[in-house]
Amino acid sequence: MSELIPELDHVVINVGEQLDEAAERYRRLGFQLTERGHHSLGSSNHLAIFHNNYLELLGFEPGRGHLRKALWQSPPGLSGLVWKTQDADAVYRHLQQRELAGDAAASFFRPVTLPDGSLQEARFRTVALQAEKVPNGRSFFCQHLTPDAVWQPAWQVHPNGVTHISEFVIASRDPAEAAAVYGQLFGEQQVDVLDSGERQIGAGDAVVRFLSSDRASAEWGALPADYDGSTRMIALGFRTRSLAQVHDSLAQGDIPFSEDERGVHVSAGSGGQLALRFSPV
Repeated sequence: MSELIPELDHVVINVGEQLDEAAERYRRLGFQLTERGHHSLGSSNHLAIFHNNYLELLGFEPGRGHLRKALWQSPPGLSGLVWKTQDADAVYRHLQQRELAGDAAASFFRPVTLPDGSLQEARFRTVALQAEKVPNGRSFFCQHLTPDAVWQPAWQVHPNGVTHISEFVIASRDPAEAAAVYGQLFGEQQVDVLDSGERQIGAGDAVVRFLSSDRASAEWGALPADYDGSTRMIALGFRTRSLAQVHDSLAQGDIPFSEDERGVHVSAGSGGQLALRFSPV
């Protein structure tokens, strides 16, 4: 594999033992969530499925926190940047060549009840970058062996009108250093350098942004309460068909928000340790 093309598959929000509370919060934010799923590895989740990417609330049920224990060491909030692939084993070989490889590709599954009531297994193969290359979170590739068990049209309709994740934001004292691993991974030509010092990577329907801590705070408001200036995933942007639907969803959910020329903002405190922004398509 001579090169990889960056494309966002999904994002992971670490909610630990707070699955019930996180699901309630994201429904109040206007997202339709799938029923709770249970991975063969021991973790549990809810998903918000969009056109070509999705959001995952990942945690564990009582008595199961010892399973996949390494996952819960990340700070609560946005903790996973996940890329698409059609061949996890080829990605692993690429990671080896770029001196970024961690463990070899792994397989797992979770049972799914589809909208028509039929049962299926959603099956995946994933392969991650070395853990030490991604502070305060994980970055990995996901190969969907059964994409129809995830991208069901009935699950892609949301009260807030969201169609896709459009921004994934990483704050750092040094944006260039934070983005360097992805230049090593995808090639330096994939990393755009802005006059502001921000770095950006186009990722399919989304853009991955690397901002200084000060710039991130100015644009996204107060950062997570425990943010210490180190490289950390801190915010998501979404595109919506209708800001009116966003307004209605947040009002009904009793979620405070603000608005400016960029869109509707929900603070990290109300978003579950990550800031959210809704902008029109």
